[in-house]
Amino acid sequence: MRVLITGATGLSGLNVYRAAIEDPAVTAITLLLRREIPSWAVLPQNASEKTTTILHQDFGKYEPELASQLAQHDACLWVLGKSSRGMAEAEYTTLTHDYPMAMLNALRDSGVGMNRPVDKPFRFLYWSGQYADPTEKSIQMWARVKGRTETHILDFCKSIPGVEAYILRPGYICPSKKYPQDVANQRTCFKRSMDRVMIPGLGLLAPSSMISVEQLAKAALEIAKGRFSGTKLFENTALLDAAKVE
Repeated sequence: MRVLITGATGLSGLNVYRAAIEDPAVTAITLLLRREIPSWAVLPQNASEKTTTILHQDFGKYEPELASQLAQHDACLWVLGKSSRGMAEAEYTTLTHDYPMAMLNALRDSGVGMNRPVDKPFRFLYWSGQYADPTEKSIQMWARVKGRTETHILDFCKSIPGVEAYILRPGYICPSKKYPQDVANQRTCFKRSMDRVMIPGLGLLAPSSMISVEQLAKAALEIAKGRFSGTKLFENTALLDAAKVE
């Protein structure tokens, strides 16, 4: 399986990348990034054997040659994103909605789903969030934007033969204990403070509403392989179950 990953310098994306490197079913990985993987990031030893990195500055547009190259993959794991904290709605919409839709438009125009076996569609996985609201009635801006994006992605992919979309709604994402340098370099002081409160609190009161980066990465790869082709929306509990698949 050839996978395309965006957002691999972020907390979730980096761990998805690590999991893909170590998964024998993944034969090739393309990272679409604005900048190289940072030097502090610890990776499995065989990372370079599987990985091609494409530096791309404008996620709102794709030249036909690049789009054609990206369309040769079997799945896209769209992990690109960030917290809406401190962002205006227009800016957050560009990042959260417009960028993945631009990718899907480029893939469609490059014939991404053409000539694929019926049982092996191109799979597009979108990282959303717990409490995303497709009705767009939430008082939380991020929930409205994420919900709108979910709807547009699912509807758009239905119109492309040979393409399937999957929505992932993780709950509170716990950083890796195996890679402490991730927290030091990727987690703001505010988020580290939140972790100290939320992780033990949710662990005691609502463990099904939290997920580790390793569990999320494992679940995403199993979904990308088509292990759960009958389901399009994965809430946190479904992601936890998917992470248990052997």
